[in-house]
Amino acid sequence: MKRSNIGKYRPFQPVRLPDRTWPDKQITKAPIWCSVDLRDGNQALPIPMNIEEKVEMFKMLVNIGFKEIEAGFPSASDTEFNFIRRLVNDNLIPDDVTIQVLVQAREPLIRKTFESLAGVKKAIVHLYNSTSPLQRKVTFRDASKDDIKNIATEAATLIQSLIPQSGDTDIRLQYSPESFSDTEIDFALEVCEAVMDVWQPTEDRPVILNLPATVEWNTPNTYADQIEWFCRNMKDRNKAIISLHTHNDRGTGIAATELGLLAGADRVEGTLFGSGERTGNLDIVVVALNMNSHGIDSGLDFSNLAEITQVFERTTRMKIADRQPYAGELVFTAFSGSHQDAIKKGMDIMKKADPDTYTWGVPYLTIDPPDIGRSYEAIIRINSQSGKGGVAFILDREFALDLPKSMHPEVGNFINNKADELGKELDIDEIKEYFDDEFVERNDELKLVQFFTVRDEQDPEVEHASIEVIYKGEPMIINGNGNGPLNALVHAMHLEGWKNFDLIDYRSHSVGLGSATESATYIQVIHKDSRKTYWGCGINTNIRRAGLLALISAYNRMNGYESKSELSSQKVEKSRKPM
Repeated sequence: MKRSNIGKYRPFQPVRLPDRTWPDKQITKAPIWCSVDLRDGNQALPIPMNIEEKVEMFKMLVNIGFKEIEAGFPSASDTEFNFIRRLVNDNLIPDDVTIQVLVQAREPLIRKTFESLAGVKKAIVHLYNSTSPLQRKVTFRDASKDDIKNIATEAATLIQSLIPQSGDTDIRLQYSPESFSDTEIDFALEVCEAVMDVWQPTEDRPVILNLPATVEWNTPNTYADQIEWFCRNMKDRNKAIISLHTHNDRGTGIAATELGLLAGADRVEGTLFGSGERTGNLDIVVVALNMNSHGIDSGLDFSNLAEITQVFERTTRMKIADRQPYAGELVFTAFSGSHQDAIKKGMDIMKKADPDTYTWGVPYLTIDPPDIGRSYEAIIRINSQSGKGGVAFILDREFALDLPKSMHPEVGNFINNKADELGKELDIDEIKEYFDDEFVERNDELKLVQFFTVRDEQDPEVEHASIEVIYKGEPMIINGNGNGPLNALVHAMHLEGWKNFDLIDYRSHSVGLGSATESATYIQVIHKDSRKTYWGCGINTNIRRAGLLALISAYNRMNGYESKSELSSQKVEKSRKPM
């Protein structure tokens, strides 16, 4: 933005509340939730949902656990009206669910709204009119405060008169001073109390006062101050449910809602994934799962969040961003090496913890992904920025290969370099393929064909081995003795003059269950001259063969890298010779 344009903007004045109490409070229970997906989240779509799509969305909202659902604006269009009739005619509204209908403070719209509710068991009629100075000046052409209050009370009176004509429908009432957050706080209270005087709520039948940040003009703490001031100064607080409806123009709609709950609100209106006008409404998914992450039961079920996302994207034609909290494709993904290592260590601890007593504690993950229907397979993904722990985590989690810790850097560096060379992220199958090619299936110089062993008749601890190999392209049989096949192979290589290494580490574990069980063996060797170490892996149903394959892989890797190093040194020496 050009500096010359800054002068056109002015800050909003904060509420004077020096003894505010909300900063010292904590959220300890879930609010009453009301989904406005079918109204706010629908009217904001380039192509609004048709009736079938709205029915699918409604059923999903019911399954999630919403007990109050704003079904639409029935006086706005035939689709909105006919959708509510469809819910009634097909008996789609459960007995414990209340549908909410929005209506502007205009007589024909109010009458049409009541007409749409015929046969509905429980409904909330949600009346609103704009109250802010800006709306009074621009929309209502310099209307006075009394004019605005009269609009609200006249509409409230009409609604009160229509309730007796509603048959068996149990109607509750809600009023919103639209643009509450930029209305003078004392005037917003004055209008709300005037509506309450008309409706005469009781403790048993409270009115819902919805205090929307229709446009987010200020910081979340200011909205919280407005809510606390309102709750403390209104008469008959026990006869009202204070409801929040925040938008996200400044990107802090979630924070404003959470602080508003601290300030005394009882109810929250919002949408799945923050769908709504302009920058959107409050994202109820985030607020509810934030509560879950603190051990508070939100009352909403997002255990199948991936399926919810699919329905949302199909019915609204909107896309969930990759970094959308909880629901985005990448939110349980770590590319950074240090993050991956910490996640792996945390997961290892969680696997061993007592499920009846443990508390969640994995670095960088606020909740356990399976709790919302996500899997571990995409928690760590590998690109050139990834670290040793991430690659090891994937090989362990996806392929049951529990690499020795000292092997992690060698494998991690190799896979990361491969990602860097290809200039892309590697999927899990590619990681396994490159791991096998480099560490498991190395037959460059020496290849195992067959091995046979017999016990020494004089010393049963010794085995005589006859090993069929291909060495530098030539088939041959080598022989050696040892306390097992692996030791005998090392001895045979020594006799052939190939042993330019020492074996310094050996690990093995089983992979799989039952008849499909294989053995994975990891062997580390050190080159006698350079003192560099190299790991190899062997995987086979025969544990003895797996060990031989691991040693041969390590040996071939060592000789391959050492010969490259030697050639590189020779080139450097040549370049130093005088011309």
